[in-house]
Amino acid sequence: MPADSPRPPRVLGDVDSPASERANRSWWDAEADEYHVEHGTFIGSTTPGGEFVWGPERLRESDVRLLGDVAGRDVLEIGCGSAPCARWLAARGARVVGLDVSAGMLAHAVDAMRLDERRVPLVQAGAEQLPFADSSFDIACSSFGAIPFVADSARAMREVARVLRPGGRWVFATNHPMRWMFLDDPGPEGLVVRMSYFDRTPYSEADDDGVITYAEHHRTMGDRIREIVAAGLVLDDVVEPEWPDDLDQEWGQWSPLRGSHFPGTAVFVTHKPE
Repeated sequence: MPADSPRPPRVLGDVDSPASERANRSWWDAEADEYHVEHGTFIGSTTPGGEFVWGPERLRESDVRLLGDVAGRDVLEIGCGSAPCARWLAARGARVVGLDVSAGMLAHAVDAMRLDERRVPLVQAGAEQLPFADSSFDIACSSFGAIPFVADSARAMREVARVLRPGGRWVFATNHPMRWMFLDDPGPEGLVVRMSYFDRTPYSEADDDGVITYAEHHRTMGDRIREIVAAGLVLDDVVEPEWPDDLDQEWGQWSPLRGSHFPGTAVFVTHKPE
């Protein structure tokens, strides 16, 4: 899930795949420690056996079972971060590989696995070029990992389809597309439309030398669906978690106030045809 540190003014302009991957690798390496101090307990990085939540709305895989039966399945988690989801899957009998672009995040995953009986292999790589053979996995998943941060998410979808076996599932959670219109503000200012939903210019930050240091990319709901279909996948469902009545915790732009008005997370449930 995205961190919530204050951001400098937005840098307008396109950001290509190499620049985006380079920037986000460096950014997450630098932010990994602070991110886990603030959010480690919620995401389950300090929980033996891990935890699998699909977003700040606390939608748990143990309740919704979007991935189906994982025991004995080969599973790839893309953008695993400190791998709480991968660890949770391994504890339920899956053969899991965790992939992330950030060595800093993966270092936290190595530390967290000391709590577990099972170990999860970890790979440092980006989502646009998955370093795996065709038809290697039964399931691929991503909970706010990779997809918002890659410049060419259509290519990422094709890569997932390539490494999935026929009948395999691909389920990923990302910022709900409509959130792009609003400021990252959990209060009333975050309820006012500030940008066009159709503006696909990435949000980016740069240092004093003009080098991109962070990039996040927007796709509309239609864009996402077309990318999925173009990759040869079948869209089974789009889950828009509602904000729980008993959850008063804020997470960056996510809050009870905003959650009572519009969704913050979209979970796309897909499969590769037999």
